[in-house]
Amino acid sequence: MPTEVRVFDDAAVLGDALADELLAAYGRSNGRFLVGCPGGRSLRTTYRALADRRASLSRLVVVMMDEYVAAPPEAHFSCRRFAREELAGPLGLADDQVWLPDEDDPCAYDEEIAAAGGIDLFLLASGASDGHVAFLGRGAPLDGLTSVVRLAESTRRDNLVTFPQFASLDDVPTHGVSVGLGTIRGARALRLVLHGADKRDAAARVLALDRFDPAWPASVVHAHPRAEIWLDREAAP
Repeated sequence: MPTEVRVFDDAAVLGDALADELLAAYGRSNGRFLVGCPGGRSLRTTYRALADRRASLSRLVVVMMDEYVAAPPEAHFSCRRFAREELAGPLGLADDQVWLPDEDDPCAYDEEIAAAGGIDLFLLASGASDGHVAFLGRGAPLDGLTSVVRLAESTRRDNLVTFPQFASLDDVPTHGVSVGLGTIRGARALRLVLHGADKRDAAARVLALDRFDPAWPASVVHAHPRAEIWLDREAAP
């Protein structure tokens, strides 16, 4: 069955709709509700729309996808800092409601997720030039779990756009600890979000596929029964 595609007028409208869908799923749930979250630009409109709803989210757990190895917690590129500033603070989450993988014990992340009942909804973004999700580049195994990985040069170049404070490619970290495609596939539902003209080629690439292609990791959505691709009109090819 083809992956469902939804197109919205712009990134703000997309973010509003995804925030409402997340809150509706949260309201139907019991116990902890785990949401897989990327850092970066693509889900910012969703996170901000979620904060604007001012909902009580005491059962929500944010499961961050990745972190750079040896990243200082206050570094401009730190996923921990992103989670604090874009999610925990605006949503009023306690420290134990935000999880990040541990570079010293990456396997423990999947164990922690499984012990909590699994991820209910995984929000995904795609690299513009290489289709990376989290820090997973070309050739990432479909059954891979959380591990320390070397970032592809194409992924690092994408990060020059995501984090303009980097002066050059030499400043971009070379390794990160990242969930695997198997971690992502284990979620109950996936939503791949691409918006803006700079993601049009990435959207075209994933839409041209109808199954997982290891050369384009974002195509993991085609290997999940409850995945959708959400685009705005600028990204829609």
